[in-house]
Amino acid sequence: MASVACIGECMVELRQAQGGHSSGQSAGQGGGLFSRGFGGDTLNTAVYLARLEVKVDYLTALGDDGMSEEMIAAWNAEGVGTRRVVRLPGKLPGLYMIQLDANGERQFFHWRDSAAARQLMSLPETDELLNSLMSYDIVYLSAITLSIYDAAGRDRLFAAIKRARLLGTRFVFDTNFRARGWPDRDVAREVFATAFAAADIVLTSTEDLLALYPGESPEQLMARIPTPELVFRLAEPVSLLRFPGGMSEVRAEPMTRPVVDTTAAGDSFAAAYIAARLGGSDPVEAAQSGHRLASLVICYPGAIIPGYAMPPKKRHRPATTRQATK
Repeated sequence: MASVACIGECMVELRQAQGGHSSGQSAGQGGGLFSRGFGGDTLNTAVYLARLEVKVDYLTALGDDGMSEEMIAAWNAEGVGTRRVVRLPGKLPGLYMIQLDANGERQFFHWRDSAAARQLMSLPETDELLNSLMSYDIVYLSAITLSIYDAAGRDRLFAAIKRARLLGTRFVFDTNFRARGWPDRDVAREVFATAFAAADIVLTSTEDLLALYPGESPEQLMARIPTPELVFRLAEPVSLLRFPGGMSEVRAEPMTRPVVDTTAAGDSFAAAYIAARLGGSDPVEAAQSGHRLASLVICYPGAIIPGYAMPPKKRHRPATTRQATK
């Protein structure tokens, strides 16, 4: 059975509750009611991969606190493997808060500088964890993942990925870019270039890349990425694909339901694309699967939709045998 390692960080999420304010308080007084959940881009992808019947492990670090225990339990319940989660005594997960303004627009506030996940590349367990990457068919991570490690940690991770690729593991890089996670854009551009050079598949978008390379056309942006397989999502629901043997444009089917929340649209697209490729689908079929799942996800609030809302299972052709890179 094909397997995926998702590397990243899951944080405690505080989301402004519907209604927004506790009894007796106005909007200007603050102190509103918030609901607590958990969130993280690569974790969302891992959950959707598990729901699509892909064997997936989540690689991260957590504390030994009650919230970390709740995360582990929730991931296990979804079928996400937790054997690669490192537990650090006395540490905590990061936290972020989503606050809505008067127009319903979201603002994010983060407390993550001392989160356990940031230490993942500098632990006594790190070597064993990185050596395990060779046992997976795909290693998946995002730019957010890379932003939480220091330069030495990123170098260590990239070196392990390169070793794993020699034995046939494929590296999928998602350019999920958040400026607040980087000291400056020059550092981000340098790290992106390293990831592009190492990746087998890149999942990206105009939203991500224009933040780093403003004013460039889709053709110019795509030319920056040498990877053999590229999925480039435009602002409209269209993906431009480049793969060995050709290029293609894939349009999402027209929406028939209202958009409720675009959270995890890209994360779910990535999961469906990876699952389809592991199942033997070609890039065009995989992108169609990605658009279908993302179009469902944005019709529900939050990152993870109810299980009953998942699309029907599709039978794919058997995946090909892994071959070592020469």
